[in-house]
Amino acid sequence: METLDTDLYRDPFPHMIVKNFYNESELKLIWEELDFYTKDGKLFDAHEFGGVVDKTNSKAIWLDKIFSKKYRNLSNILKVNRKLFDSAVLEAFSSTHDCCSIAKFCNYDVTKVRYYHDGDYYEPHTDKTVQFLGFSYFYREPKKFEGGELFFPKYDYTFSCDNNSLIMMPGWVEHGVSKVSIKDSDYFDGYGRYAITSFFSNKDKKKETE
Repeated sequence: METLDTDLYRDPFPHMIVKNFYNESELKLIWEELDFYTKDGKLFDAHEFGGVVDKTNSKAIWLDKIFSKKYRNLSNILKVNRKLFDSAVLEAFSSTHDCCSIAKFCNYDVTKVRYYHDGDYYEPHTDKTVQFLGFSYFYREPKKFEGGELFFPKYDYTFSCDNNSLIMMPGWVEHGVSKVSIKDSDYFDGYGRYAITSFFSNKDKKKETE
């Protein structure tokens, strides 16, 4: 695995930021699938598929509901994002704080693609049903939108969500997405803000079978 530009933080909450996480060949595969979902209108709003209804108006799709374990290899994104679970990546994230130490033993994950266009947002919320989150961000260049930052109201902290960046953090950290503003762009031309989110945990397999 190539060397990654990794920044580790304990404050204001444990998190890891990686710039330019995917290489060019991986990005090509990711964009092929993002284009497929966006241009064909295959993303759904929160009432139908993938979001807290009273918190967001953005559109999303759960990839694991389309590609079961038997068919995961049919999704470029589900193949490429296994990179998040490389031992070196999880070891680095696990070192940010004691509360993240079990991340390297995670054995369960699901993935969602979310797209934000003009006027879309996500109000502050937590994802306490999972232990950890990995957000990867993508947009077409030149960038046509403003907003779309990942913000943390309890910590007065904002992450700019640079293109091809990754942030990993615990699921209990409250976070939201500021409203996206974009002009001269049709929804289906794909010039909004994309997020690929991996929700992952260390699950007790024995309990799952009981």
